[in-house]
Amino acid sequence: MRRGHIAVVAAAGALTVLAAVPAHAAEYSSALKIKGVQYDAPGRDSNSCATGNTDEEYLTIKNYSRTATVNLKGYVVKDAAGNKFTFTASHSLQPGDYVKLRGGRGDDSDAKNVVYRDNCNFMWNNDKDTIYLYKPSGSHADTHAYTKSANDRDGNGYITYHG
Repeated sequence: MRRGHIAVVAAAGALTVLAAVPAHAAEYSSALKIKGVQYDAPGRDSNSCATGNTDEEYLTIKNYSRTATVNLKGYVVKDAAGNKFTFTASHSLQPGDYVKLRGGRGDDSDAKNVVYRDNCNFMWNNDKDTIYLYKPSGSHADTHAYTKSANDRDGNGYITYHG
């Protein structure tokens, strides 16, 4: 009888641990995930299209699938304030491939793994923000919140997720 009670208590403990898993962990079934963010562009922030540094602010999105190629068309990136970017052109990521979504203007390039937001305003806050990645269906692909003090230990303005 005592062994049965221990098994029930152990099972209940396992369910409690599962319930304590962060909400974004359930979203990790997506092949595309946020690999990292350069939320604070090096230098003094300037959103001038001609001379600014918004192109130095970027989000790296990686295809973590071992077999599936994923087309970014229709994927949406948002921040906590509701600023958003939608991938409107086809951009295929092979397994293990990545793309840097940069601010500013430039030429998108599969060969150089870069897509520009064609917007010279900064998207990510330098102190704290939340990054949301949505699939074309509207369901979550990945979400990460950060604060400069808690997540950027070396102070270089870059935070890595998922390695």
